[in-house]
Amino acid sequence: MGPSDSWTTSQPQFARVSAAEAVLADLRGAIERGELPVGQRLPSEAALGTRYGVSRAVVREALRSCETLGLTRTRTGSGTYVIADHVPTTLTVGIYSSQDLVEARPHVEIPAAGLAAARRTAAQRDELRRLIREMEVEHNPAHWVRIDTAFHAAIARASGNQVFADLHATMAPALSRQSETLNLVAHRRDAANAEHGVIVAAIDAQHAPRAEAAMAEHLAQVRRAVEELTAGT
Repeated sequence: MGPSDSWTTSQPQFARVSAAEAVLADLRGAIERGELPVGQRLPSEAALGTRYGVSRAVVREALRSCETLGLTRTRTGSGTYVIADHVPTTLTVGIYSSQDLVEARPHVEIPAAGLAAARRTAAQRDELRRLIREMEVEHNPAHWVRIDTAFHAAIARASGNQVFADLHATMAPALSRQSETLNLVAHRRDAANAEHGVIVAAIDAQHAPRAEAAMAEHLAQVRRAVEELTAGT
């Protein structure tokens, strides 16, 4: 019996974490231990759902993050294959690398937050308040990521600068993939909620320097989480 056969017949034991996080952790562990070797084709989404007792939507969420981590690649019509036994030093998220994002975001989102504080309307302020309230009570990781993406897009729009809004829209698909993975692996959701709250408080108060500082701190924490993830810590 080979390594993958042993993994297929074993029964995973999960701690109290989200379903997608548990699936990702088990798959990642099996790959890094060599139980699912490089070149191995993973079981189908349906088979993985049966193994873990979860829906195919949960399996797809975990597989997206596994691919973002650089461990697997899904080939249309063929399946998902293991392509590496460790997380590389740079992640690929959509059409960008994680390095691309952490370098570019401060030049877009920090000034956008400052302008949002100076220019936001009452309706835009209320939208930001609503989005952070939704994030604070949302426990479904996929739903939280969608709200998170909408939150950052709302700040870009509130800046009143169409270039910032367009740049954020261009980055949004990659940011969503990165956020999804960080939430499943680095447990960023609660910390991000707190950081978002500080940003909105500054925008609400129309205090541009505080809004810029709060966004800078949020992006610094995201960068730290990405660096720790790719360093394998």
